[in-house]
Amino acid sequence: MAEVKSVNQWLYKSSKCAPQQALRDLRLAWDRCFKKIAKPPKFKKKYRKDGFYLEGSIKVESNRIRLPVIGWVKTYETLPTGIIKNVRLTRQANRWFVAFKLDHTPPVPIKTSNVIGIDLGVKSLAVCSDGTTFENPRAYRRLKRKLAKLQRTFSRKVKGSNNRKKAGLAVAKLHYRISCIRKDTIHQLTSWLTKNHGTIVIEDLNVSGMLRNHRLANAIADSGLSECRRQLEYKSKLYDTKLIIADRYYPSSQLCSRCGHRQKMPLQERIFNCQKCEMSLDRDFNASLNLASLAVSSTVIACGAVHKPSTQVEGLLRNKNETDSYRLV
Repeated sequence: MAEVKSVNQWLYKSSKCAPQQALRDLRLAWDRCFKKIAKPPKFKKKYRKDGFYLEGSIKVESNRIRLPVIGWVKTYETLPTGIIKNVRLTRQANRWFVAFKLDHTPPVPIKTSNVIGIDLGVKSLAVCSDGTTFENPRAYRRLKRKLAKLQRTFSRKVKGSNNRKKAGLAVAKLHYRISCIRKDTIHQLTSWLTKNHGTIVIEDLNVSGMLRNHRLANAIADSGLSECRRQLEYKSKLYDTKLIIADRYYPSSQLCSRCGHRQKMPLQERIFNCQKCEMSLDRDFNASLNLASLAVSSTVIACGAVHKPSTQVEGLLRNKNETDSYRLV
């Protein structure tokens, strides 16, 4: 590091922690690559996913934080107090965020329901076995034309010009807005599920395989199905909730939630009409009931086997038929 600093004098104006942590991250990335966990690390280009690490004398006061070398910085949010050893600053579009760790054990909320089955999809982001439906915001689809216009404007600017930087910032801000809309909806869904239910049952979706369908790839990617599962996995541990992931080949959409009869269900058919008991039910709601039965039924279902739904699932069916980072200034 001393040899590098002698050549680049500007390194003396910045904290030593940033380049040192970058080397540690590089070593960790190569370790993961050699263990066949991840792919080889790529060169980090400037102005893309900018971020750095700081440690030392860090102090927090309500809506401002004192960082090494940088000094006092105001924040948009009120910061929690505590002993902070290190922080990581990241930039998204034109906004900077500071993230740090604190020892905190959240209180375990009282569960209002025991078991719930969740059918994740594209038309509706989530259909629950209790009848609750979370609509898919489709942020990318709604802002796709505006994004294309901004990208077209960006591509026509002269490389290296200030106008190109302004156009690139406009594109980045719209991308950030799309991601915020998507993440906000998913956070509301996963927090409500893990705080109010003791057991959650979801499908093991092959999202990477689903994305190979080029007709539905945009809609599937816009839903954030993998992000839903990731958040459920860590929030279920945080709020003491049991998370059950059904087998990937479990035919939740092909089974009748009342009698267990299995029949083929093409994707274009949105209503499940049982050929045996003549029950008519929404396709996604029927799948959520089948997922809920995995947790509450005494009979464990094998792929293709007929199952008997539990009394709790029958009650749900009867009722249905009757009716941490902080933004800097």
